[in-house]
Order: sequence, then C-alpha cells, then structure tokens
Amino acid sequence: MREALASVLAPWLDSELGVRLVSITPVGGGCSHACWCLQLADGSRLFAKTDSRARLPVLAAERAGLEALAPWAAAPLQLPRPLALAAVAEHAVLVLSWLDLEESGGGPTGWRALGRGLADLHRSSRAGNGGRGYGFECDNFIGASPQINGWSSDWPDFFAAARLGPQFASAARQGQALRGAELLLEQLPDWLEHPSEPVLVHGDLWRGNAALVRGGGAALFDPACHWADREVDLAMARLFGGFPAGFFEAYEQAWPLPAGAERRVPLYNLYHLLNHANLFGGGYLQQAQDCLTTLLTTLLASRH
Repeated sequence: MREALASVLAPWLDSELGVRLVSITPVGGGCSHACWCLQLADGSRLFAKTDSRARLPVLAAERAGLEALAPWAAAPLQLPRPLALAAVAEHAVLVLSWLDLEESGGGPTGWRALGRGLADLHRSSRAGNGGRGYGFECDNFIGASPQINGWSSDWPDFFAAARLGPQFASAARQGQALRGAELLLEQLPDWLEHPSEPVLVHGDLWRGNAALVRGGGAALFDPACHWADREVDLAMARLFGGFPAGFFEAYEQAWPLPAGAERRVPLYNLYHLLNHANLFGGGYLQQAQDCLTTLLTTLLASRH
C-alpha cells in the first residue's frame, strides 16, 4: 500500500507544492485517518493524512479549523499549517507542515506553556467574532461524527440545538435513548447561567490532540473548532487521561475562569461521552447515562 500511495502522491506533490517526494513512512497516533511522514529530496519533511476519497469533507473541515485558529495562535503555541488538500486517485489527502514533537510527553514547563498559549488564543480571538455569536462558518466534524454549527446569539440555545440535542437524537435512532435527555435540555439555561462570550475554541481538546515540541513550545492539532464558551476546551482537557496539572494552573493564571466553572465540567463533557457512545458503543453509553443522571440529581438538589 505504501508504494502504491507514494506513486500517486509524488507527481501530485510536485505539481501542487513543487517538492520531490523521496519516501513515505507511517506515523502513529491517527485515530480516523492514516498518517504519514513525507521525506523530501531537500531533506525536509511534511506530514500527510490520507483517507478514502469520500472522506475529503472531513479533511477539508480540519483545514478550515486550522486556518481559523492560526491568526490567534502565538508563540509558544504552534499549529500545523495546511499546505495542500485534494482527492488524489482514490485517496483524500491533506498535507500539513511538519512539527517535531516530543515523543516522551515532555516536562511540566512545556505543558504550562500550552496552558498559557491556549488562554492567549482564547482571549485574543474575541476580536475576530464580529458579533456573530456562537457557531462557525461551516459544519464540521467531532471525530467521525458530523458537528452542525450555524450561528446563535444565545449560548444555552446553541449548546442544546447544535451539540447535546443532535447527540441525544443519534443515540435514540440507534435504539439507545437516554433517560432524562429532554429534561436536561430544558434545564440548560439554568446550568449555563454565567458570564460567557464567544471565543474560538479547539473543540476536541483531549490529550491526543496536543503535544510538546522539541526545543520548546507546544502544539495543537486535529481541531473541531467553533465559537463557544471557552470552558468547553478546559472541560474536555480533563477527559480521557487528562492534561497535566500545570496546564490548568497556567491557564488559570493567564485568564481565570468565572465562578462555577467546575460545576459545568460534567455538562460540557456529556457531549463528548455521548459522541463516543454513538461512535463506539460499549461502556460509553453507560458513562453518558450516569453523567446525565448525576447532572439532573444535582440540579434538583440545588433547588431544595
């Protein structure tokens, strides 16, 4: 497969980017796509993702997210630069700049830099919203799942209609309706009654989509970005293994979160548990149901 892929990529890369491909090597870590290191004749490297031709919209959404985030990311935070996107033979291909990532995970200084960098990105991006509110310029994907966007001036309405609602509906279509879903959606204005403003968020910020860079700095990639309450990124950073404590400490020092942020973490992460339940099944469905039940119990208890 590698040789066949190289044979179709080489002429395309020459035509599209003016570079000569020497070899391609598989790179680990990709959950949805095949990932490759492209070694070029001048000694430099590029990063490529490939998938079936039908999956080109998924890679196009990733490019759109990286391009949207780029104006607001400043050192020490790095993003891969999208360089080329196309359907090449039977493949969908996205070529990105190469980031030399730490394979060991790195030390606390780098993770603190990532926390500061994310806070700076969130805060600076406010200037680019232009009063559009919550949403994004196009629909995109959260993992392999479609993620609808559009625009809304009201954060609870957006989170209900564009995030939790579609995931609840997807579960119901698969015969896995969650108990209390409608009630939770009705209560979202109470849960999300806090000062919020739209910032550009990464949107899929788990440990696998961030890394430290050799020589200093940190990187984010594989976004599902949209304009949202910034707390959604900080909440997801606690899921699936979570980020080191220094990341959260540095973010809080750079731009403290509003009161009640801890209370909203499980609500925001219910979205990702539901998405995993819809994609993978298994224990994620029970985790989502347990999370939903606990949220409703907590809300009802707070009213007595």
